[in-house]
Amino acid sequence: MGKSPVTVGDGPGFVANRIQFAMFREAALVVEATGVRDIPSGPLLRVGHDRFLPGLKQLVETVRTASDGQTKLFIQIIDFLAVKRRPDPTKYFARFLEITDRHRQIISELMEDSYWLSANETEVRSFLRDAGDEVIERVLNERELESLRFGYRERVTDTHLPHVRELPQVLPGIFADAARRGRAAGFDGVELHYAHAYTMAGFLSALNNRDDGYGGPRENRVRLPLEVYRAVRKTVGDDYVIGVRFLGDEVIAGGNRIDDAVYFGVEFAKAGMDYLSISKGGKFEDAEQPKVGQAVYPYTGQSGYECMPTTLSDERGPFGRSVPLVGAIKRAVNAAGFMTPIVATGGITTFEQAESILQSGDADIVGMARQALADPDWFVKVKLGHGDNVRRCTYTNYCEALDQAHRQVTCKLWDRKELDEPGIVMAADGRRRLLAPRWKASSRDYTEQTKES
Repeated sequence: MGKSPVTVGDGPGFVANRIQFAMFREAALVVEATGVRDIPSGPLLRVGHDRFLPGLKQLVETVRTASDGQTKLFIQIIDFLAVKRRPDPTKYFARFLEITDRHRQIISELMEDSYWLSANETEVRSFLRDAGDEVIERVLNERELESLRFGYRERVTDTHLPHVRELPQVLPGIFADAARRGRAAGFDGVELHYAHAYTMAGFLSALNNRDDGYGGPRENRVRLPLEVYRAVRKTVGDDYVIGVRFLGDEVIAGGNRIDDAVYFGVEFAKAGMDYLSISKGGKFEDAEQPKVGQAVYPYTGQSGYECMPTTLSDERGPFGRSVPLVGAIKRAVNAAGFMTPIVATGGITTFEQAESILQSGDADIVGMARQALADPDWFVKVKLGHGDNVRRCTYTNYCEALDQAHRQVTCKLWDRKELDEPGIVMAADGRRRLLAPRWKASSRDYTEQTKES
């Protein structure tokens, strides 16, 4: 199973004329992180309105044609809450901070001057604009400081906001409509994105302390994810694949650990999900501070490292760091009487590694993204016994840096190779090729293999 980023074109959320892996006949491709709402979604694809269907149908047909119908194509659907760019401090104090009597009270105490209790808003804003860090940290609360230093970010626990409070009422229908469009576009299945830094993962998180029956104990935190699944299942039918991607460990203080993930895995299998895909980390809570004008990125802290580890690593290295979590979830699901396939991902690079994961019983399916990007011919080479010709991912996350910058994703191992090759498609910057050079032996060997089959 491969994870496939798709270049966005023809306006926000639309499919462009490029797909990276279709011709290499993987068992399945998952088109990642497609927004379920009809709202701006940055570089993400969208499936929140019927106007996106023509492009999605074209994508499906491209994969079907290029793979001779051998590759199944799933669409991963996601919801997210508002995340704003880190503001310039002057603008933050002039425009964004909501001034309250609490600020006036604290300033009055710090300055030992009762005048500030009745100071007008302009005076308070000017005072804070010119104040030092020590004063700012005394006057602003935790969320205000976060908005100043990282940018404003909504959480599922912000139930004072009506649209957040109403999420349990609206999300099942929104996800169901998105899944319906996915099926109408011709996708073979849908993957519910319940992982990383996004809305559904927020509901599953141990940090979710909502008091409306959708937070607190595990059985409450899994409630909305199960309600979303049931709404999707009712809409697309029992003959359609519905998988889920969730975290084996949040890797943040106070977050979920493997015991939570095991519980969720059994509940998802019991509900009837067709496969469980396990990830790790990728959270906002420990992300690095962004530069002014940029948004916080959930794959920059320790949890982000565990999600997409690099060769700048500890003694364990970047390979298969999530596999023990996957194995624990699989054993619990099987012990509960379910044979739901479990997918292992993250730092899987060689045939020997992938096969050992399967043979050990830690997973039923192996997925890869960065290695597949490094060598899209991986699947053909391994199948035909040419594993020594595989172009190995070096796990520098060059590709991820491009994605973070909302640039077309390529691999440094090939994007500047053979640029004089006739007919190659170049990136928008004119310096990189968008598709890897074809393996010179692949066409002949694959044809022979097909004939033998």
